[in-house]
Amino acid sequence: ELRHCGRPPPPSHTQPPPVTAHSVLVEAVGAYPHNWSAWLDLAELCLEDKDLQAPVEAALAPAARSSWIYSFFLVHVFLEQQHCMDALAVIEHLTPLFPHSHYLLAQTAVAHYHVRDFDVAQRHFERLRASDPCRLEQMDVYSNILYVKDKRAELSRLAHEAVRADKYRPETCCIVGNYYSLRGKHEKAVLYFRRALSLDRNYLSAWTLVGHEHLEMKNTGAAVEAYRRAVDVNARDFRAWYGLGQTYEILNMHLYALHYYRRAASLRPADSRMWCAVGGCYLRLDRRAEAMKAYERAIGADDREGIATRRLAKLYAEDGEDDAAARCYRRHLEMTAAEDVDGPEAEAMLYLGTYYKDRGDLDTAGLYFSKLLDYPGHEKEEAKASLREIRSRVVVRTAKG
Repeated sequence: ELRHCGRPPPPSHTQPPPVTAHSVLVEAVGAYPHNWSAWLDLAELCLEDKDLQAPVEAALAPAARSSWIYSFFLVHVFLEQQHCMDALAVIEHLTPLFPHSHYLLAQTAVAHYHVRDFDVAQRHFERLRASDPCRLEQMDVYSNILYVKDKRAELSRLAHEAVRADKYRPETCCIVGNYYSLRGKHEKAVLYFRRALSLDRNYLSAWTLVGHEHLEMKNTGAAVEAYRRAVDVNARDFRAWYGLGQTYEILNMHLYALHYYRRAASLRPADSRMWCAVGGCYLRLDRRAEAMKAYERAIGADDREGIATRRLAKLYAEDGEDDAAARCYRRHLEMTAAEDVDGPEAEAMLYLGTYYKDRGDLDTAGLYFSKLLDYPGHEKEEAKASLREIRSRVVVRTAKG
């Protein structure tokens, strides 16, 4: 026993837990919760590996989770994951604490932009610019809104003010590029988007916009290259995957297009455009059942334009499922609710009028046909003929009565 006196105890076989990047970052925010750069790095790790989210949540100290900066962290993560309504809910909780925060106002605008509520997003960006006229962060997103809404004068003013603030910022180059794209000068737009990339090679928006411009110019090879670079920078960017799908669809390579559209849909499951694109590819591949499922997903994802509803109605009608087709056409008319009858609405009204006429509901059929009398297409003549038939049937019914 004396021979072991003074010697260290035998080594333990239990190994200490391995040091990982997320454990170090969790320790950093626990020691100093206001270390925002550590929060951003932690968010990037969680976004790259979803399996880390639960362990990180469990490892965070209660003091860190109860801090207001944890809520800022959640806003950032939710927006990166395209969970915009969750982000807006957290922002609503934070706004009373930070009523004059430009960061929260900008994130609110970006969240509304991602859910395609462009009018609300524009109002928030205008408030942001009024309180911080020299701000360039997120102004490229604002320029996207002005581009989509065809606000040429406002986009021109934004471009001039951005150049005056700092012409060597990638955001400025993207704003100017959007302005030239809106004017149809795609070569000059590419020049400015490339200038943004020379300032920041990982500037995601610029890669995606370069792809869009090359697609406009029918340069599919360059478009594919730009979209692939965007995916390399951030594989969570649904716009790049969707752009790849569009490019391969133009090339009539529908299996490739389907693959990329499905990737985009997995990132934006609540966006009806993604599911409409998936459904279109399935139709071109003669996979009708899967196309119909995709269009159903699009309808469930707020099909605002009624594209999926109309296409699904046509498929049901071709399959002889008249009740399902009529249900889809009614839903389409309820969603559009337009006073002026356009082609899709005329198609729906003609079908529904015929549907109710064949089932003996002449009053309802007459209402649909009457709405087509001011429409200039062939549907007007068919509606007139059907109304004459309805009147004659009413006369016969009255005589029999």
